[in-house]
Amino acid sequence: MNELAVWQWTLLALAAFVSGFGKTGIPGVGIMSVAVFANVLPAREATGVVLPLLIVGDVVAVLLYRRHTQWSHLWGLLPPTIAGVVLGWQALRVTNDAQTARLVGVLLATMLAVHLWRKRHAMETETKASQAPRWFAWLTGLFAGFATQVANAAGPVMLIYLLAMRLPKMEFLGTGAVFFLAVNLFKVPFMVQLDLINAGSLTLNLWLAPAVVAGALVGRAVAGRVNQRAFEVAALTLTALATAKLLLF
Repeated sequence: MNELAVWQWTLLALAAFVSGFGKTGIPGVGIMSVAVFANVLPAREATGVVLPLLIVGDVVAVLLYRRHTQWSHLWGLLPPTIAGVVLGWQALRVTNDAQTARLVGVLLATMLAVHLWRKRHAMETETKASQAPRWFAWLTGLFAGFATQVANAAGPVMLIYLLAMRLPKMEFLGTGAVFFLAVNLFKVPFMVQLDLINAGSLTLNLWLAPAVVAGALVGRAVAGRVNQRAFEVAALTLTALATAKLLLF
């Protein structure tokens, strides 16, 4: 921690702020903070630093949006997500950073393609997107669990799923908040076992946690001023950019 330069501290604080903002404001921007951490710190070490900060943001988001949670969308997601976390934990033991980034990018691209196909199909058949087949929830959960374990990158996967369910903005945020808090807490023992969460990373977390809380509070104020259409467009655009970054850079 003492070896970080002032500019590095500045970037990390900004990334922590954006992480909190993404939890309560416009989902999807959080992937930008993950990228910043991975560039300032060693990629694997960054994964362990980011997770507790995400949990701080999740707690604030749950406190703000818990009454909007749609529990029916969570029960079908959690079992495959847990399986995905275990698979991701195994992948971290045998793959390097570049390989896992490409794999997550492929998963995101697949989910984005499936979402766009389903959206077009729903328009053609005049069916509700909320009538998603069970396999779609299982596919989402598995991908989300894997992506969150290897790169803290489940956000874009869940964005695609929640958008496909056509949840109103506040229900979108409330459901996502509870889901991510549960999954991120489940991941902690795996990250400790890999020694990616340790005394050094937790010390860094203590310094950066206030920035996460500040970002979450600003995000709450912004969320109330963003209309549904702009919300969805921003979420999908950021997801596409995150996918391109993982696949091409």
